[in-house]
Amino acid sequence: MLHMESSTNKMKHFLMITNMHKDAGRKLTEALSGYIRAKGGSCQCFLSTGENASEAAPKISEIPKETECVLVLGGDGTLIRAATMLVDSRIPLIGVNLGTLGYLCELEESNVYAAIDRLMADDYMIEKRMMLEGHGIKAGKEVGYGIAFNDIVIHRTGALSVVRLSVYVNGEYLNTFHGDGVILSTPTGSTGYNMSAGGPIVDPKAQMILITPINSHNLSTRSIVIGADDEVVVELAERRSQQDETVEVSFDGDNAVKLEVGDRFVIRRAKETARICKISNESFLEILSKKMRTYT
Repeated sequence: MLHMESSTNKMKHFLMITNMHKDAGRKLTEALSGYIRAKGGSCQCFLSTGENASEAAPKISEIPKETECVLVLGGDGTLIRAATMLVDSRIPLIGVNLGTLGYLCELEESNVYAAIDRLMADDYMIEKRMMLEGHGIKAGKEVGYGIAFNDIVIHRTGALSVVRLSVYVNGEYLNTFHGDGVILSTPTGSTGYNMSAGGPIVDPKAQMILITPINSHNLSTRSIVIGADDEVVVELAERRSQQDETVEVSFDGDNAVKLEVGDRFVIRRAKETARICKISNESFLEILSKKMRTYT
């Protein structure tokens, strides 16, 4: 199932989120907002620091109700944080890559004006991307809930020593990873940290969860792909008698939650999906091939 839906109206009302470090002097931001208004539309602008999720987007209550699309100027990180913060709004987003390697941002500065023309002419599609949610369990209590567009990463902290993470899927023991941690990735996140750690690249429209160990100390350890509706529990297991190991859990690189030996973290598919506008008819494989040729 492709999880694509046709547009039903011609867009006129936009929210533009700009990474302040990527658009010096707001030159492109001002030019694009002026272009939208000249074509009869409206555009609210928001500056993001690009440094953490809480400053990645305005509060949903502050966004005009007529807003139909979010233009994100920056890079993949800016788009990921904005998508996570705005997921409950159900407003579709499209990214304009002002960085280097951008797998998620479809547009570049060179074609963004043409893309706005197509959005305002009702010539676009919307892809629904699955997300992950998770929470910790400490002394029987739920803590540290969060949601992720790309991945939830459980990684060691402190001294340079390996940790033991026992993984259970739907209540059944799967494996214990010895290493620096483990990545739970969405299909969209497969081209992020998962890829860097040797995990598989999958089509972002797919429905699955990827489990990839980080710097595993077991030569036979590989990534594991499970169903989108499976529930994963990761427990920090004892490795030495002191039981002083700790790990942190990060959602798309932010919102760290600290776990100690015996604590568990539960990950499952999020109820909401991110909605990404798509202009180009290029397939995922065409885009991936182009990015790999450009940045190798």
